[in-house]
Amino acid sequence: MSGLSNPHDRFFKEIFSRPELAEEFLRRYLPHDVWELMAPGSLEIRKDSFVDKALKEHHSDMLYELRLRDSRTGYAYLLFEHKSYAEPLVGLDLLRYMARIWEQWLKAGNKPPLPPIVPVLVYHGRKSWSVATDFAALVAAPPGLEAFVPRFRYNLIDLSVIPDDRIQGQVMLRTGLLALKYIFDDTLRARLPDILGLLGELAKKRTGLEYLEALLRYLSQGTDRIDEADLSQAMAQVLTGGDELMPTIAETWVERGLQQGLQQGWLAAERQLLQRLAGRRFGDEVARQSELLLAKISDSEVLEGLGERLLDCGDGEEWLREIGKY
Repeated sequence: MSGLSNPHDRFFKEIFSRPELAEEFLRRYLPHDVWELMAPGSLEIRKDSFVDKALKEHHSDMLYELRLRDSRTGYAYLLFEHKSYAEPLVGLDLLRYMARIWEQWLKAGNKPPLPPIVPVLVYHGRKSWSVATDFAALVAAPPGLEAFVPRFRYNLIDLSVIPDDRIQGQVMLRTGLLALKYIFDDTLRARLPDILGLLGELAKKRTGLEYLEALLRYLSQGTDRIDEADLSQAMAQVLTGGDELMPTIAETWVERGLQQGLQQGWLAAERQLLQRLAGRRFGDEVARQSELLLAKISDSEVLEGLGERLLDCGDGEEWLREIGKY
């Protein structure tokens, strides 16, 4: 789906659109006997969306296709519920989406039997989930009619009841789940240093910077428990060591504030990286001239492209002509 206006939806998609994070999440939080049926390393993201257009403001659906260990194809369907209260009819929503998945699978030319679908619900409300996970509980069937009621259950992953020390995995997954867990919690301000404390590892990679931006955007837009000053202060405390680019980002945050500081921090870090690489390739004088020319460039995509062209330039003069175009 695109155009999600809800910050919880957008952040969820940011995490679980990364196959390596999605597979690790399912491996850690699906029942062991269920995950053991899946072939590790086989997860692929399906682009299909089965949520009604009218519901897209409230749900963010993700569909993953995995091979089963016996070589057949199975699906794990992941529906994200971001409300702060339990949704009584979510089982009906899941049943509807499962039927659509099977219908589309048949329309693609496949033949029965249908593939299995494992519905998973991730919940991060303020109170623990209180709705039965068995679909049959939704239907008041008198004795003698139970056989006509669809029977399935969904796997509930309630972040509100998982202890912090059991939220494990890669840095992106851990920080993302902790942010989701506490986004509605009154203790979020006090927990920011713990949530953000691992970010130094992320800032060493381009993908890490992109995720960091998504996380900070979510924390600034997804809750009223903290304000920009709280987030900026926490960032300044956390981003004080480690990679040499981190102080640049932190200082820009403190000086310019959250909204502009984030963007300017990334640009400053990218310029600094290009200048340093140019100095290593072509010497200090080229690095000094590069600094002046790079300061005029405020487009992150242009700076990223220059990083690739830097490797192709034969000498410092060619590099300076290249950045001088902008």
